[in-house]
Order: sequence, then C-alpha cells, then structure tokens
Amino acid sequence: MNSAAATAALPPDVRLMNAVTALLLAAALAAAAWAALRWTVRLPVFNLRAIQVEGDVSRNSVASLRANALPRLNGSFLSLNLKEGRAAFEAVPWVRHAQLQRVWPMRLKVSLEEHRPAAYWEARVDGAIAGSEAAAERALVNTFGEVFQANLGDVEDEALPLLAGPAGTAGTMLQMWRALSPAAEKLGESIERLDLSGRGSWRVSFGSGAVIELGRGSEPDVVERFGRFAHSITQVTSTYRSPLLSADLRHADGYAVKLRGVTIQTPGKPANRKR
Repeated sequence: MNSAAATAALPPDVRLMNAVTALLLAAALAAAAWAALRWTVRLPVFNLRAIQVEGDVSRNSVASLRANALPRLNGSFLSLNLKEGRAAFEAVPWVRHAQLQRVWPMRLKVSLEEHRPAAYWEARVDGAIAGSEAAAERALVNTFGEVFQANLGDVEDEALPLLAGPAGTAGTMLQMWRALSPAAEKLGESIERLDLSGRGSWRVSFGSGAVIELGRGSEPDVVERFGRFAHSITQVTSTYRSPLLSADLRHADGYAVKLRGVTIQTPGKPANRKR
C-alpha cells in the first residue's frame, strides 16, 4: 500500500490532526527563520560604517546633517528602511529632496537637493493682508513655487522679493512676479513686493517706493496692462520731471498717476476697483 492510500485510509480526525500539526510546524519554522534573519541583520558586522553625502550641501554642514538626520536613522545596513531614512534627511532645514542608496560594503549614499530661495512669503490669514497683525509669520518660496520653512537669517543678504497673498497661491505669485519683472527692469525698477488680494487684485511695490495697482485679470491680461503702462510712464515722468509715487491701472482705457507734487489721470472711465 503506498503512502497516499495509507493516508486516505486514516480516519478523518487523524488526517485533520496531522494537517494541523504540519501547519503548526511550518509556522514555527517560518517564525524561527524570521527571528534568525532579524537577529542576523542586527549583528554589529552589518552596522553602517559610513554615510556618503553628495549633491547640494551649501546650506547644511556635516555637523548639521549629523545632528538633525542621524538620530532619526534606525537599523543596520540591511534593516534600515530607506523611506524612513529619506524622511529623516528631508526633515533637515533647507533639504527639499533626499535619495538614499545602499552601497556595499556597509555604506549609505545620500544625494541631497536643497531649496533654492526665490522669494519671501507671507500668507493671508482670516482675510487680512499679509504684514498686518493677523498675518502669519514669514516663510520662503523656492524656485519651484513651494513654500518652506527655514532660518530667514540665512538669506538676509540676498535680494529676494516679498510675495503676499492667500494660502496656496505662492506658485502662481512667483510666476506672476517673473512675468512682470522684465517690464519693471526697463523702467530701472525692481519689484520688491507683490500682493494678491483675496478677490484676485494685484499690486506691485517698486524698490523706489512707488506702488502700482494692477487690478484683476488673468496673467496675460495683467502683464499686458503693466507693459503698456511701463511703455508710456517714462514720457510722463520726463515731461513733469518728477519721480513716480503711485499709479492705478484699474481703469478701462487709462490709468491714474501720482508724481511727486503732481497728480495726473489719463482719459478713461474707472473700472471695477474692488480689492
């Protein structure tokens, strides 16, 4: 009688007991193997021997990375969770993205991408214009239009514009600032501050102190409106030989200008002036 026939001849309760025994034995062996594996990967021989950092490290020193990231790393060369390790490095100030890779023998390669600041950021809070008492603390906007927190003292020597608007609009505002800047440069000015109201009205403040109300509209409309103004305002300032203090472009077919000691309004009817 072969083994299969012998097994079939056993009573059902005996066959069930044998199956349960085999299952329990298999589970015990798997648990033992897992425990042995966990014990093995934690042996000192598998400890990380070196961490190689490359990429953007201009804002973070070795000491800074060691103090902020290393305490968050758990495990050996084999057991380290790379996703958690990446999060540990991305929690370090100025680090935008980190990529981790195991390198034999027992080394960890870390490639860092740091934030590159493009502007300061103030978010509108509870309907208040940034800069008021109800506004949030300042943060930074990187070149991708992403808001991030960092020590503002690290960039105090850099000439960055200030963007102030509703939360979630930093990327749109950075794009608008870039689109408006060429026309401002033709006037010999720089846009030091760009405001966006809750109703979508734009305002720029020049480095000279002049303030320009641009009104509402899509980016192409606002840029075109500002370009026409920049093209003609030099004739006005040269005619009156007086510097620009403010301008209001929220008119259908013209704009109002205030020079030092002079107020001028070009022909045109007032447009929607809600801010």
